[in-house]
Amino acid sequence: MRIFSLLQAGKHATLTSFFSPMYLAFFLPACILFYAVMPKRGKKYALLLESLGFFWLVSGQYIAWLLVSIVSIWGCGLWIGWIQQKRDAAVKAAEKPQRKAIKQKYLGYTRLVLALAALGNLGILLVLKYSGFFVQNVNSVFGLKISVPAYVMPIGISFYTLQAISYLFDVYQGTVKADRNLMRVALFLSFFPQIVEGPICRYNQTADQLWNAGQIRYDNLTLGLQRIGFGLMKKLVVADRLNTFVEGVFDQYWEFQGGVIAIAAVCYTIQLYMDFSGSMDAVTGMAQIFGITMPENFKRPFFSRTISEFWTRWHVTLGTWFKDYIFYPVTMSKPMKKLTGAARKKLGNHFGPLVAGAIALFCVWFCNGVWHGAAWSFIFFGMYHFALILGGSLIAPAVKKLNEKIGFSPEKPFCHLVQVLRTCVLVVIGELFFRAAGLRAGMNMFGRMVTDFRFSSLNAALLEALSIDGADFLIVGVTVLIVFVISLLNEKGICVRGSLQKKPTPVRWAVLYALILYIIIFGAYGVGYVPVDPMYANF
Repeated sequence: MRIFSLLQAGKHATLTSFFSPMYLAFFLPACILFYAVMPKRGKKYALLLESLGFFWLVSGQYIAWLLVSIVSIWGCGLWIGWIQQKRDAAVKAAEKPQRKAIKQKYLGYTRLVLALAALGNLGILLVLKYSGFFVQNVNSVFGLKISVPAYVMPIGISFYTLQAISYLFDVYQGTVKADRNLMRVALFLSFFPQIVEGPICRYNQTADQLWNAGQIRYDNLTLGLQRIGFGLMKKLVVADRLNTFVEGVFDQYWEFQGGVIAIAAVCYTIQLYMDFSGSMDAVTGMAQIFGITMPENFKRPFFSRTISEFWTRWHVTLGTWFKDYIFYPVTMSKPMKKLTGAARKKLGNHFGPLVAGAIALFCVWFCNGVWHGAAWSFIFFGMYHFALILGGSLIAPAVKKLNEKIGFSPEKPFCHLVQVLRTCVLVVIGELFFRAAGLRAGMNMFGRMVTDFRFSSLNAALLEALSIDGADFLIVGVTVLIVFVISLLNEKGICVRGSLQKKPTPVRWAVLYALILYIIIFGAYGVGYVPVDPMYANF
């Protein structure tokens, strides 16, 4: 009966959490076993079948949207490749004076195909995710009563859509050759560990790895399970344990003092990091079991000195996607180059380029905010970081002179610590608006933090009402300290996992069993516990 129910389409939303019993006890072991027993030539098809099966189990009939994306980018990629071949043949056969005109002609064709394919895939995402938000605001502004259907989104649509568009752009730019193999394109887009929360991979990073995956090796299996266990600790011991406190304060913020709200904002920032980075640990670990190397999505962001640096370390693959496919194309466009040249003459070499850079940066952070969700709070979140990063660039020369005048050297340990703490405070403020139930709620919460920064109501009775106590905070604190120490060692160039792998087998297994025991004892689960969905799966 259990096996029959597991095969029902769209009935297993719990599979979206890599830490659910259904996923860890049934789905993942079944996938590993099925993959292991398949002959070498059939392993790629096993991965594809498992990936499409996972999507079908979670999203049911909405797998149609994924299949549309797969077929459309495969076909349009070949179309662009065919046009480029025709262009090369025509250029080769033409006289030198005619070649520029021929290139421009075919460039127009490829741009048209690229636009149709990219807008088609992006259009599906826009309709399913943002039509309700758009119509709601139109109704509010013009006093209309336009209704819009309540669309159901398939899992991972925000992630696989960006992967699809990146493939098309890479084919257009010539960095990737159009793939004739539909199955390889399908596996690239649908690989089941990454489709829920990323990372957002490029075709040249994972497509060939997935298609040529080999036998499951002992080292990959053990290292992968270690990484999954580390992510499980972050998720169950920290992120899920903090959930009741964060949810209680954010959902009823008007009942709490500003100091308590500030603590909740810090706890939410920790929760989000532990949840998302823990999920990325699980994804990377699962991929490693199959011999696949995923791009790292986090690079110890809370050691950053500036907000700009923070966003090169947090959700790295999303940031590089925006940089490569929005920021650079905007800044390198002909109008922006002309604007930069004119601005440089009037404003100088520092401020001149910032004019075009500011326009591109605005596009990046507006898209970043909107990508996370259809709400004004997410747009504000994007604009908040846009203002901080642009402001930092504008005042950089003045800050440098001031630092030199007062002897504030960023290389000194104390000065370094001050910069890191300042960045963390700015991040926490941004995450408050990110988590708040709307922009107005975020403004009110921030206002309370500024005008009523007290902690007098924070007592045992309040914590009990929020289903948390001092022991919970102690467990969270110890676990955060463990993660911090490991991150600090990695930041200093000491690879903890690599060092552990060189230790004798009894030591390695002792560490793994200690990790499992720690999770069993201190993890948030059991009777009365409500499992918390992966936070970034909602985006």
